[in-house]
Amino acid sequence: MNLAQGVQLVSFGILAAMMIGAALGVVLFENIVYSAFMLGGVFISIAGMYLLLNADFVAAAQLLIYVGAVNVLILFAIMLVNKREDFVALPGAWIRKVLTGLVSLGLFALLGVMILATPWVTSTSITSVGNTAIVIGEHFFSDYLLPFELASVLLLIAMVGAIILARREYLPEQLPSETQQTVLTLPERSRELFSASGENE
Repeated sequence: MNLAQGVQLVSFGILAAMMIGAALGVVLFENIVYSAFMLGGVFISIAGMYLLLNADFVAAAQLLIYVGAVNVLILFAIMLVNKREDFVALPGAWIRKVLTGLVSLGLFALLGVMILATPWVTSTSITSVGNTAIVIGEHFFSDYLLPFELASVLLLIAMVGAIILARREYLPEQLPSETQQTVLTLPERSRELFSASGENE
């Protein structure tokens, strides 16, 4: 084992420990803001894994999109919507915890069996593909043009739907005509009283 392989192995161990610890923090922290920060740590460690795989463009996209946009958006949504309420224990909550644990263990076992059963190809010779951003752009606009455009159209539809749902909360309800008149007009003094006070003077 040379120096480069040792550095790569140590970096992989650090990033894996960081990813697992941050993922446990997302699940186990009671404060949802701390969970959102831990989710950012998971995204950053995944970007480090992409760098170890020589996928520099995917790592940069991971940092810009997930850490810089999605995670910040989640934090803003949590801080704007988060309301302090007293904790109320749900009846039968332990059943949900047991079922969640069983499902998580099942998924962990399935992934472990898949990793052990997959014939991983390890090769010492690494073929350089040049600038990965140029290669991905060429594939996007040649081989995968239709899925790329469909994904952009779906994102546009989702954005328009989110705008419509957000504006619906701010639309004022239609008030009856009588109520609008009473709200928008000022009470006037009667003309008889005004004329009587003028004659007395």
